[in-house]
Amino acid sequence: MYVLIGGAGLVGLSLAQRLVELGHTIAVIDRDPVACRYAREQVGVMAFEGSAVSTEVLLEAGIRRAGSVAAVLRSDALNLAMVTLAKHYGVSHILARMRHRDFAEPLRLAGANQIVSTIDLAVSMMVNAIEYPQVESIMHFEQGQIEVLKLSIQNNCYVVGHSLAEIAQDSRFPLDSLIIGYQPHPNEGLVIPNGSTVLEPGSTVLIATKPGSLHQVIDFIEGCQ
Repeated sequence: MYVLIGGAGLVGLSLAQRLVELGHTIAVIDRDPVACRYAREQVGVMAFEGSAVSTEVLLEAGIRRAGSVAAVLRSDALNLAMVTLAKHYGVSHILARMRHRDFAEPLRLAGANQIVSTIDLAVSMMVNAIEYPQVESIMHFEQGQIEVLKLSIQNNCYVVGHSLAEIAQDSRFPLDSLIIGYQPHPNEGLVIPNGSTVLEPGSTVLIATKPGSLHQVIDFIEGCQ
């Protein structure tokens, strides 16, 4: 996919690098000639020097053929302008970084399919690390309405040796929660489990749940025999 990124700062270049590794064709736009040169020479992407909210620069960078546009410029106002122009040129998938929540609705109305709040994301990750230190990671979906957590199964956990069907039938396991992924051992791949999957010690599970049920899920999984 051809992806156009507005902004060659730390986020823009890191995003470009990751997308290149995944096999995408990437172009970045930035006013800074040094950042553009770095993008070409060190990241290996196309770089266009100029404003990412200039129609001339956007057309030169090939916005009409972009499958996705990411607006990660230095201000919310500039990101809003880039989103508006990307929508105007028919880009089907538009992402925007947001610093202030006041821009959430304008960005959405302008055509952003996905909005990433850098402050909210950082705060949420730090809160989760403090509140749930035993959880390896927590992902948020639908504006925080659904949480997916990654949790290791210790040797003496109550759930060891039990199937997912048995766990689902246990009244202590929240009804609005579901084990959606299972990794038997660290050197094995993640699999989609079924009711007959038995949890082994040292394994890892992915659990989808509601935010209000996080404590209950963790307490249940970690309950010792």
